[in-house]
Amino acid sequence: METAAAERGEFKEGFYAGTGIAIGYFPAALTYGLLAKSAELSFVETMSLSIFVFAGAAQYIAISLIALGTGIFEIVLTTFILNIRHFLMSAALNEKAEDESFWKKAAYSFGVTDETFSVASMRKGSINASYMAGLIIISYSSWVISSGLGYMAGNALPQVVQESMGVALYAMFIGLLVPLLKTSHKAIILAGTAALLNCIFIYSDTLSSGWAIIVSTLLAAVSIEAADQMKRKGQSL
Repeated sequence: METAAAERGEFKEGFYAGTGIAIGYFPAALTYGLLAKSAELSFVETMSLSIFVFAGAAQYIAISLIALGTGIFEIVLTTFILNIRHFLMSAALNEKAEDESFWKKAAYSFGVTDETFSVASMRKGSINASYMAGLIIISYSSWVISSGLGYMAGNALPQVVQESMGVALYAMFIGLLVPLLKTSHKAIILAGTAALLNCIFIYSDTLSSGWAIIVSTLLAAVSIEAADQMKRKGQSL
């Protein structure tokens, strides 16, 4: 009885901690649903991405690549590269996790996002499956439900407005990038290099649009990081 009561208490604490995330997810997921509708995804496809992927940035990029006619393999690879950071986040949370069964940890690892990671990692003491269940259930529910509401709202909009929503996707990415560019010269060089390489690959017909994004991103990241490491070694000599 005491164990069950403790688990309920942990669940409630996680649920309340996730309330802020759920509120924050509402406009982002609503926008995702609208953009998915403008990219001509079906309702089932839109909801499937939210239900099975549950990764905002990856879903935004996925619908952008789908709109460009990119192949499945390129989309999967691009989103995988984007979400590599989840390995680090999961490893960090594992250090705070109580000694529970592998399956419990595997179950709540699905719900590790930037936001749930931040809340869980900032919690005093350890985390467990009950706490993570409460945290993830409210966050996940908000994202999935809001995605559906966004798609249905898109159906109610005039056709001309639905078609113009495609511009919002690029505006969103620019909005995410600009604040970073203001504080990091490295980010400016990285973004500029990746954009230049992408243009070269596309306009020279060297690669398809999907592969151009993947290759240009990887080349830019590796080359800029290598140059930065060489610069640091030169300064330390």
